[in-house]
Amino acid sequence: MNAIIRLLALLALGVAPASAQEKVLNLYSARHYQTDEALYSNFTRQTGIRINRIEAKEDELLERIRNEGANSPADIFLTVDAARLAKADELGLFAPVKSKILEERIPASLRSPDWFAFSIRARVIIAKKDMVKPDEVQNYEDLAHPRLRGKVCSRSGSHPYNISLMAALIAHMGEAKAEEWARGVVANFARTPKGGDTDQIKSVAAGECGVAVSNSYYLARLLRSTKPEDQRLMERIAIIWPNQKSFGAHINISGGGMLKTAPNKDSAIRFLEYLAGDDAQRYFADGNNEWPAVASVVVKNPALDAMGKFKADNLPVATLAKNAAAAQRIYDRAGWK
Repeated sequence: MNAIIRLLALLALGVAPASAQEKVLNLYSARHYQTDEALYSNFTRQTGIRINRIEAKEDELLERIRNEGANSPADIFLTVDAARLAKADELGLFAPVKSKILEERIPASLRSPDWFAFSIRARVIIAKKDMVKPDEVQNYEDLAHPRLRGKVCSRSGSHPYNISLMAALIAHMGEAKAEEWARGVVANFARTPKGGDTDQIKSVAAGECGVAVSNSYYLARLLRSTKPEDQRLMERIAIIWPNQKSFGAHINISGGGMLKTAPNKDSAIRFLEYLAGDDAQRYFADGNNEWPAVASVVVKNPALDAMGKFKADNLPVATLAKNAAAAQRIYDRAGWK
């Protein structure tokens, strides 16, 4: 009966069942970048393992995996942001992976027993050059200073990017100080939180507000744009690496893990190990203007180079996951909608 249910799940997802001899990997991915095509085809060419890929938004994939239960055909779940990986972990979806390759390649701060980071991004401060002086916002803590009253733009406090930032601040400051900070930032809002990171960048450039935070890859995309309007937009803002004299700029990740119910566990582990290889690391990072998780791998990205070198927070990403629930409670209490 279980075999029949699993077959129906495969067919419902448009995934053809493999023959007894064929090796396959069923991948559920929230990534959707053009470079991923080469990433996956190279894996098949190297290993002979065919990839069946399902792409959708994170919440949709997690709900699908939960509904499929023990009969899910999914082997790997890939997504962006530590908070989203933490959610999958809290649902008990991942299985621990023991791999010497992954332990040697992926730094301890960028993995947990159940999932691994394969690329990193930073959450940076941006300021309107003629509204806020860069030396006024050298740290995340400065966003709560009264001198920025009416000058801060933000996306929703419930968004995973902000959840992960708050989770890091809890680790560094403690919950009480982190909540005090959140209340200070809310008092400085220029408007009700809305939109995504690109919207915050545009709002700063337009002078709707003087300062905001953004993931580094949104800025890299605009820096690489050939559109005159994007080039003019970037000329109006300053990019500030936060907390360079303390704990460093907040780092978040893209990554994934093997699912507990994976029917093709050997293929799943080989795929995770493949993603830690030099070539795969470049494809994975370049897909979204990020940095590789493996420190020895170098990418040639003019936009990231133009943003300069910075001190990164080395807080373990597993800590971000652990503090995610407390982070949401703080935002709720602070009125950061």
